[in-house]
Amino acid sequence: MQSITSPFLLHLNDGWTIESADKSKCADLRVPGDVHSALLASEQTPNPYWRDTEQSLDWIHEQEWTASTDFEFEGDICKRHILTFMSVDCVATVHLNDVEIGQCNSQFKRWDFDTSAALKLGKNALRVTFHSNSEAAADAAARSTIPTPYLSFNNRLPHYNFLRKTQCHAGWDWNIALSPLGFYDDIFLSVADPVQFDEFMVRQKHHENGNVTLELDVHFAAHGVGEIELEASICGVDTSALINYYPGENRHSISIEIDNPVLWWPVGRGEQILHRLEVRLGDVVRTRKIGFRDIKLDTSADEIGNRFAFCINGEEMFMRGANWIPADALPQNCSPETIRDRLQSAVDANMNMIRVWGGGQYEPDWFYDMCSEMGIFVWHDFMFACNLYPAHDKTWLKSVREEARYQIKRLSGQACMALWCGDNELVGALNWYDEGKADRDRYLAIYDRLNHSLEEAVDELEPDIPFWPSSPSVGPLNFSDGWHDDRSGDMHFWDVWHSSKDFEHYRTVKPRFCSEFGFQSFPSMKVIEGFTEPEDRNVSSKVMDVHQRNEGGNSRIVETISRYFRFPDGFENMVYLSQVSQSLAMKTSIEFWRAQAPRCMGTLYWQLNDTWPVASWSSLEYGGNWKLTHYAAKRFFAPILITAQPDEENGDIVFYAVSDLEGASTLSLNIELVSISGEVNTHKVLDVECVPNSAQSVYRMKASDVPTNAFLHFTWADKAGRKMGENDYLPQRPKAYAFETPAIEVRQSIAEDGGAQVTLVSDTPALFVTFDHGGADIYSDNCFTLLPNREKTIYIARKRGGDTFNTAKSLHYLKG
Repeated sequence: MQSITSPFLLHLNDGWTIESADKSKCADLRVPGDVHSALLASEQTPNPYWRDTEQSLDWIHEQEWTASTDFEFEGDICKRHILTFMSVDCVATVHLNDVEIGQCNSQFKRWDFDTSAALKLGKNALRVTFHSNSEAAADAAARSTIPTPYLSFNNRLPHYNFLRKTQCHAGWDWNIALSPLGFYDDIFLSVADPVQFDEFMVRQKHHENGNVTLELDVHFAAHGVGEIELEASICGVDTSALINYYPGENRHSISIEIDNPVLWWPVGRGEQILHRLEVRLGDVVRTRKIGFRDIKLDTSADEIGNRFAFCINGEEMFMRGANWIPADALPQNCSPETIRDRLQSAVDANMNMIRVWGGGQYEPDWFYDMCSEMGIFVWHDFMFACNLYPAHDKTWLKSVREEARYQIKRLSGQACMALWCGDNELVGALNWYDEGKADRDRYLAIYDRLNHSLEEAVDELEPDIPFWPSSPSVGPLNFSDGWHDDRSGDMHFWDVWHSSKDFEHYRTVKPRFCSEFGFQSFPSMKVIEGFTEPEDRNVSSKVMDVHQRNEGGNSRIVETISRYFRFPDGFENMVYLSQVSQSLAMKTSIEFWRAQAPRCMGTLYWQLNDTWPVASWSSLEYGGNWKLTHYAAKRFFAPILITAQPDEENGDIVFYAVSDLEGASTLSLNIELVSISGEVNTHKVLDVECVPNSAQSVYRMKASDVPTNAFLHFTWADKAGRKMGENDYLPQRPKAYAFETPAIEVRQSIAEDGGAQVTLVSDTPALFVTFDHGGADIYSDNCFTLLPNREKTIYIARKRGGDTFNTAKSLHYLKG
């Protein structure tokens, strides 16, 4: 996190209260925090996530609220002081001692207000009036000179595309529509005399001969003419200059040469070394931690089309990860502890990249600090998603330009930052609405204004990471179909979910980089029991429909289960099989696409996390517990993977060795034939050479070599005989196998290191075995195959929950 040292800095996060316009509701307001959470904490409203409570709370976002606090000022009243709000959601008026000192209209900008006309010695009264975001959105839409439709089939609350606020606060096909408002980051008063040190831009300009040139652009405002000292230091290297300043905005650049710095690497490729950078302008010091790394995006032409491959410190890397949405629909719940847990789960599942999606929000500084510390790359959309936007409005567009410049500067020093992307699916949205279909040229011109403004901000500030115009996109200035063109750019592939195609349909495309795709499941019974009454626990109940935001989603989950599995007995088994189904969908797609490397160089599935308890595409259900897909991700995202794929031409079964490691490695691959009656026979044992950053075909067998009542199970080990992984290949859909009911023995014990462990053994083959489904603790493995009379021992790899070791745990497996 960036820190500030100043001759005068007064933090104002404490002592806030919130009151409704009609004076009927009043509560303490935490900062960071939101009004809904304040009312919930004071027991003045029910839990919005319980059953179908959501719309009964619309009165909160439909009226004004006033936040108030008092503070003592004992500084130099003769000097100029600035009141800073790091994040205000969203339309608000600020009064200090009953004097209006400014207005806010964007959640995504820092707001600085001159207090000269209002600040006084002693006690000061600060008041912020939050105007209804919903009313402000409706007013803006009514004033618009050009009709600008919004995503009505996803958003319960209309016209939020006119607001610069988290777009999914109005709904989405996985989110509750609460439209929260509040303060989401720090509030403070600081001295701005003789200058206001605004921000500094960090740029790693050259990585040559082992050296790095660090360029710093220091931005500040002045109200007079003078000179001031500027200093910067990092890694024991200092530089300084005496610079002149003039009234208005000022910018001054300095550079530092660093000889042979220790580089920062993403997780799995090296250490995440961070260095303290200190910049002093006069008496104000700002510090950040930065990592030295060089990031490029290779979009060069090849015999297929154009590549889409990230190159870090001169090495190409396959990106393995998922899309990130806000950690909670109630912003106050998005705490550092919560987010660190979710990011750690990404690392635990062998991910090295997340995509901060454009319908969410720019996260606080500490979010990116965590990503840099953990070695997680961030693909970052600008905050625009799935709508048409009012870029014909010059005032609105001016605010967007300011937002983009502010965010680029703020995040410029973060080692984790890998890409700025213009938006999510705005090119496709040109064809989604009647207005756009009737006059696409007009709305394309409006879109170009927005997209070009973002590109101009990137060009002006020159961050040391690439810019990509939109996602999905075939390439710059190409407004064609990024959903189905797998030859160039990044791809969103949604045919399997939205068009109800079979999982095998994933194998019909070979993306260069797939940045969105996914399949839904229900959350676990433990989550469902937290928002339902017993009578609600039916797939077709009203409450389960409320907690499913994608039209027809529950029916699609159930129909797909019947396509791949024998129909379950009871609701709990339906919930379990929905998660098995989701994990099978993601395994099918990701293993196939990883086997296409280096043609395909990244997969980011939709989505990592949830904002509330809901049926969705996430692999971490609300609360952060691992769905079965997340355990599957740990395997299909492993740096070394062996996968079996059907040959699209002759039906042979082809084994691929996939390696994302830096160096070559030799593995021993053991392929076994497993019959449903329990016979296990070795089919082939062979040595496999893994080539770095690629997938290689290492073995081929006839499909007829696998009897109709059998499947393939295979394991691989390193030269020392240490098991590196295991996998299965079922030539038929699971429901085709009449598995016998297994007798699974479960033994809980304490390991030598004092940790809890569980040993399971079955008398017959058992697939998709899960222990403690939906439990808070993270096991070393889960949702696995048990072969007859072979012990499988798992242990708690990371303890998250409050369960004791001896509490009853559920056991699930695929029933024949």
